[in-house]
Amino acid sequence: MEQEGKRRGFAWEEDENFLRKVEINVLIPKKIREKARVECKEYVDAFTECCSSSGIGMVVKCRKQNTTLKACLTKYYHDPEFFEMCKTEYLEERKNFRETGIKQKDLPAKQSKSEAT
Repeated sequence: MEQEGKRRGFAWEEDENFLRKVEINVLIPKKIREKARVECKEYVDAFTECCSSSGIGMVVKCRKQNTTLKACLTKYYHDPEFFEMCKTEYLEERKNFRETGIKQKDLPAKQSKSEAT
């Protein structure tokens, strides 16, 4: 009865750098995939163009483009420095959300770009 007003806090409330399993296994990898696609844009575009012009035969015709695209993306997926960069960016976005209640994707494009620089 003496602890009526107190409740046990969650680990993420105590430590702003604490990451839940879903953040480590789902949300940060999602950010890595998105950023890797931007970094590998020329390969994504080449593969997309090949697929759109090949029709059903794309499986056979676009192997080279698919292989180079996979190699580029895999390089970023397994890069520890890239992971840390994405993790830091995710933590910053989460901190801003907790302070303002506004999701990063809900911010106007102009504002989010100016904050990134």
